[in-house]
Amino acid sequence: MELIKSLIDFLLHLDRYLDAWANDYGLLLYAILFLIVFTETGLIVMPLLPGDSLLFAAGALAARDTNDLSVGVIIPLLIVAALMGDNVNYFVGKKLGAQIKMRDRILFFKREYITETEQFYAKYGGRTVIIARFIPIVRTIAPFVAGAGSMNYGTYIRFCIAGALLWVTSISLLGYFFGNIEIVQKNFELVVFGIIGLSVLPMVYEVVKRRMRRTEA
Repeated sequence: MELIKSLIDFLLHLDRYLDAWANDYGLLLYAILFLIVFTETGLIVMPLLPGDSLLFAAGALAARDTNDLSVGVIIPLLIVAALMGDNVNYFVGKKLGAQIKMRDRILFFKREYITETEQFYAKYGGRTVIIARFIPIVRTIAPFVAGAGSMNYGTYIRFCIAGALLWVTSISLLGYFFGNIEIVQKNFELVVFGIIGLSVLPMVYEVVKRRMRRTEA
């Protein structure tokens, strides 16, 4: 319970945590940011880390004169972290995919998840990888399922790079240009909820649409 409370506090007050870490660790904060983004995208068991709000808060922190952080370093660094995490996740999925199909389940992954995702990839193509990048939890699961399914690496990596570039650059720059506006600073918790809400809208839309189709059928 204490761990959950600490995680929620971390999520809602990322700006304060990053500010404190910048004061305590200086440029080592780059490494901390890299590890968080890599872990969220690369380890299938860690999908609850705050990717979107972390990028926003990091961009806002880089815009301040109270530290030596640079958005020109943060953006390429975290693009590399996201790509490295995705590649680890993809190849772990590729290695375990056959076992999941044979055994029906490994941990919380079922064979049907791979089948459904393959159908989704077949319908929407590689742009699914880009869309998934902006959705919490899904961006952690999508590379694993892409590797476990039938998407070849050449197709995957092209859209993976595009997704990482768009995701890291857009949200970091939003934080850089708007994160230090007074109303945003005073209501950072609401901003976090807003970012999460916007991120999960595509997933909610797909769930609602699927249920409506089942009802009509």
